Amino acid sequence: MTVSGIISALIVGLIIGALGRLVLPGKQNIPIWLTIVIGVVAAVLGTFLANALGVGDTRGIDWIEVVIQIALAAGGVSLATGIYNGRKRIR
Repeated sequence: MTVSGIISALIVGLIIGALGRLVLPGKQNIPIWLTIVIGVVAAVLGTFLANALGVGDTRGIDWIEVVIQIALAAGGVSLATGIYNGRKRIR
């Protein structure tokens, strides 16, 4: 993977992760680096899932794929918030 590919993945991950956080109500107390990681993973998984469903290869912007990615990011942020905040309470 090239440097530009890594930078692109980080930017897409940041955007997808931020949109996933925006979809959820309330405040999520997780660090920004975790949001980026969740966004990158959600973007990759969302692309594979959209292609498996046959909706990932259209002309222009693949809105269904984007919605799948944001939904996966929201689920990941929700899960990470529960785990991250649970660890803080135990200590």
